[in-house]
Amino acid sequence: MYLKMPPKIKILEAAGAVADGRIERLSDNLFRVVSSEGDRIYSVYVDLEKGEACSTDNGTTYRGYVGYPIISSLFILGTLPYDAVIGKSLANIDWRRLNETLKSYSLVEEKVKEIARSRGVPPELIDRYSSNVYERLRKIKLIKVNKCLNP
Repeated sequence: MYLKMPPKIKILEAAGAVADGRIERLSDNLFRVVSSEGDRIYSVYVDLEKGEACSTDNGTTYRGYVGYPIISSLFILGTLPYDAVIGKSLANIDWRRLNETLKSYSLVEEKVKEIARSRGVPPELIDRYSSNVYERLRKIKLIKVNKCLNP
């Protein structure tokens, strides 16, 4: 089964995770990603040559889409373009709290753009970046496999 495209907000969450330094590359294909609250650790496996991936995050595991830990790993691998300025504007955001309190990805995206704007990055720049990464991600087909290590 191929992983589906994620909600667009996951690109921004992944950029914030990279800026926070929450991604650790364990080997060529294995990564460890720490959640925004620091209480969860996700295992990620990505093999672009084989077109395979998995992650222990909920989006990938239960909803079958490319979760933000995989996207973060693709940033680290250089497969997707990471923008440090945008990443920094999305750093130190409690994504889980926003998702749980606002209960809508579009509302979370609005709030995150407000935060980025307050840090000097206009929403239009966030939108362009997110759309660019999303279109590049669309061209990457990944089969969901069970090769993730227990975190």
